[in-house]
Amino acid sequence: MSSVYDKARDLSQELRDSDEFQNLKNLHEEVENDEVAKRMLDNFRSLQLELQQKQMQGEQPSEEEINQAQKQFEMVQQHEVISKLMEVEQQMSTIIQDLNKIITEPLEDLYGSPEDQYDQQ
Repeated sequence: MSSVYDKARDLSQELRDSDEFQNLKNLHEEVENDEVAKRMLDNFRSLQLELQQKQMQGEQPSEEEINQAQKQFEMVQQHEVISKLMEVEQQMSTIIQDLNKIITEPLEDLYGSPEDQYDQQ
């Protein structure tokens, strides 16, 4: 079983060494070192988290909160470095999703995929 963990550690290192991760790391550092960009992104993510928490608790965000989130999103999208960071974060998220799908293939082979289970109902 330890070989599985060793391979996971190797994969983790491969991910750290990847161009995509290095690009993400550089953009993240650039935002962290820009006080205005950091504040803008922190405010946007904070508001985004608040809205997600409300939704998870079954509450609907108010029209004002939705408008405020949309305005903040438009502001951060206009900031070149933040926009690039968010784009690269999305690319990394896709890579992680793809890796997760590959890793869980043996379980899907054994039990079937969630989609298969829904189709049977």
